Amino acid sequence: MSHIPVMLDHVVEHLAPSEGNVLLDGTFGGGGYTRRLLAEANCRVLGVDRDPDALKRADDIVASYGDRFTLLPGCFGDLDRLALGVSETKLDGVVLDLGVSSFQLDQADRGFSFMRDGPLDMRMSRTGPNAADIVNSADERDLADIIFQLGEERESRRIARSLVQARKATPFETTLQLADAVENAVGGRRGKKTHPATKTFQALRMFVNDELGELARGLCAAERALKASGRLVIVTFHSLEDRMVKTFFADRSGKTEGGSRFMPQVEQTGPAPSFETLRRVTAPDTAEIATNVRARSSRLRSGIRTDSPAWDVEIELPVNLPDLTEFA
Repeated sequence: MSHIPVMLDHVVEHLAPSEGNVLLDGTFGGGGYTRRLLAEANCRVLGVDRDPDALKRADDIVASYGDRFTLLPGCFGDLDRLALGVSETKLDGVVLDLGVSSFQLDQADRGFSFMRDGPLDMRMSRTGPNAADIVNSADERDLADIIFQLGEERESRRIARSLVQARKATPFETTLQLADAVENAVGGRRGKKTHPATKTFQALRMFVNDELGELARGLCAAERALKASGRLVIVTFHSLEDRMVKTFFADRSGKTEGGSRFMPQVEQTGPAPSFETLRRVTAPDTAEIATNVRARSSRLRSGIRTDSPAWDVEIELPVNLPDLTEFA
């Protein structure tokens, strides 16, 4: 299955590429955003990805656009450092698509999906602890917390208790083995349209890849890397991610969240605003969802960098989970 970039037209509209721009695609994946940006204007694009397989898909872009495209292996949480190594100027735009790519989902050996049996892996970078390490070694409480907080799974306690019991007899090694165990733990599908293991798989993937931590680092890195009037565009697929991005733009633009006729929005005190929000939020239209079902939960938020210094403030994560390095 080919990868279809989510909200591609909206991303281009919000980034507004023009001649001479230096843009960064922090989640290169299949290169969909990068190709469109390079075709849209005579600009330069830096592509970043931590997945070794994604890096192999860039050959046709290099062949078509030459030195207008530069591929940078690494995490988008380090995008400011990566960009500094190849660009003499700050960036005019950064785009981050936080969803897992179709390539990762559709390759059984990557272990991201239970639609095809494969090793229980889920690592985007192919380094560090994998999903099997977590399922087989985390204590029941930690495992339940991971599934509940990252998967928003109401049956997290029951699932964790069942997995801990099952692994005593046979350690978990494959995706279908885990999917079947979760389904048995909650008593089958019981008329549900989605598989009972969907949220558990999502939670493990997010934990294994430290996706919320990476997002926090990436937001701050983009803030440092963008020049005044530079644009940051982020596509999210998960409520926790979207909340982090929404809060980031609200904080950095000097405004609190919310605001109504009963309780007006209040200006914050502290560092000068480093962003102006471009729009509140953009969702995919029905036509896109009809052609690309993976777009249905996506949301796009964007902001324009001011000329104020980047904030020296860490972003607080909306979860409290065990340290991933404990499972190394």
